[in-house]
Amino acid sequence: MRIRIPHALTAVAAAGAVVAITAVTAVPAQAAEYSSPLKVKGVQYDAPGADSNRCSGGNAKNEYLTIKNYSRTAKVNLKGYAVKDASGNKYTFTANHTLEPGDYVTLRGGRGTESDAGNVAYRQNCNFIWNNDKDTVYLLKPGGAAADTHAYTKRANDADGNGYITYHG
Repeated sequence: MRIRIPHALTAVAAAGAVVAITAVTAVPAQAAEYSSPLKVKGVQYDAPGADSNRCSGGNAKNEYLTIKNYSRTAKVNLKGYAVKDASGNKYTFTANHTLEPGDYVTLRGGRGTESDAGNVAYRQNCNFIWNNDKDTVYLLKPGGAAADTHAYTKRANDADGNGYITYHG
């Protein structure tokens, strides 16, 4: 008499191994996104009104990205951090701008004066960076490692159609 239980157990063990491998590979991908205290809080990817990238009278300043320090204890200097889109348009923070725990900065398009007190930085470029239909927002640490990344489409991620998406509340 042959007992086929070992074959059944082998199949179950193999299935369990596949599940375990899948679970192990999924965890680091999620953990990598949250490896930095700085995260993208939200993006106004479609500035209200008709898009106009004129430096005088345009609305590029109404397209913005909010970056928040989610640490409870660590201060983070933005100098060297960068924001990039899927096409490679990039802005690098070149000045010292320290975010206290729970603090944020709004990175706006257009020209303006950066202010620690006002929590604002300007890209000093009147062209829009975020596409109105779909794009990917990359927040990069100094040296280029990913701090936070979010892909969006207007249809899937902006239910109310106001051009703003919240990522980390």
